[in-house]
Amino acid sequence: MWLQVPPLSARVSPEVIASTLARLISSGTATSKADLGRVTGLARSTVDTGIRALEQIGAVRVGGLQHLAGRGRPAEALEIDPAFGLVLVADCGVRQARLALLDLGQNVLASRDLLLDMADGPQTVLDTITEQAAGLLAGIPAGSRHLITVMGLPGPVDDRHGTVVRPPIMPGWDGYRVAGHVRERLGGRVSLENDVNLRALGEARARPPAPGPLLFVKVGTGIGAGLVTADGRLLRGADGAAGDIGHVRVPDSTALCACGNTGCLEAVAGLAALCRTASGLVGDGPDAADRFLRALVARDPVALELVAGSASAIGEVLAALVHMFNPSHIVLGGRLAEATDELLAGVRSLVYRRALPLATRNLTITASLQPADAGCAGGFVIGAEQFLQPEVLLERLE
Repeated sequence: MWLQVPPLSARVSPEVIASTLARLISSGTATSKADLGRVTGLARSTVDTGIRALEQIGAVRVGGLQHLAGRGRPAEALEIDPAFGLVLVADCGVRQARLALLDLGQNVLASRDLLLDMADGPQTVLDTITEQAAGLLAGIPAGSRHLITVMGLPGPVDDRHGTVVRPPIMPGWDGYRVAGHVRERLGGRVSLENDVNLRALGEARARPPAPGPLLFVKVGTGIGAGLVTADGRLLRGADGAAGDIGHVRVPDSTALCACGNTGCLEAVAGLAALCRTASGLVGDGPDAADRFLRALVARDPVALELVAGSASAIGEVLAALVHMFNPSHIVLGGRLAEATDELLAGVRSLVYRRALPLATRNLTITASLQPADAGCAGGFVIGAEQFLQPEVLLERLE
């Protein structure tokens, strides 16, 4: 995973220099002092001072020797010390969550999958998540727990206040102090993010930088999208609602959505909507989605026909977004996309047919590179970049 490196200006503080060097080392972009000087344009003495500061607080260590071309002396290869911090990621969907504990060497120390229901309310759900997370942390000595928790939630979030903002499919969560609840039980810093944004960031940072944005579309119980710009930044919008394509209206549809409107894409093409339409095939109840996905894997003709309709509706919306954002990649994920290639094939066909050639000539539409782990990867990126922020490094230096 590569980390974002803000540009350096002529006048920067020591902690900004240390942060820049640490991110370059963590990303593998530059791992020797000579490489760091060449990439940043900083003087050798400035690089030496920054590296000494990082070594002083245990952020960076020598990981071996870098053998250079020619007869010169091998250079010391620097790496982020994995023990400098822990990132706990809780990638939560409507009915399930994945917890992962990683060190700053990008090593997964422990992970756990949970079944839950966001409709049970924030206290019940968060108590379950923090109890399970505490189990993952049990083997880590308390004195070495420099922890950042990154939580992805299926709704718009306000990370500044640590709350969820009017989530249509999370009754009782609006305004609840999620970050405070988690912080009281686990300690450390807590960061909230939309679950689709986590996956979008994980997908984008696992790939080489691209000339255009990456658009990640999650098709599960609901439908959402996350947009990562070419320089690796999440586009969240003014209130955290960017990418909420599940509530784009589908023409001529009167389907009632959980948000209270009619004709929303989610109410037409989401997994929950398909299960309602196929109730004669899969029945009702919380296991209906699992039964529908099994029917899809078995290539039941009714399920396949419904997915074809879902692909058509989603493709129409994405064709409009292609004209607006001109992405270089569209990535499909979520339970419905992972169960069958029919959704990807249908979306790809419609987008290439409906969008103009100028907007699609360099566009790739693919399945997720890491279907189960994209959210955890994105959460790690957010946590690692927070650990290496200038103000956090300054706290450790002091």
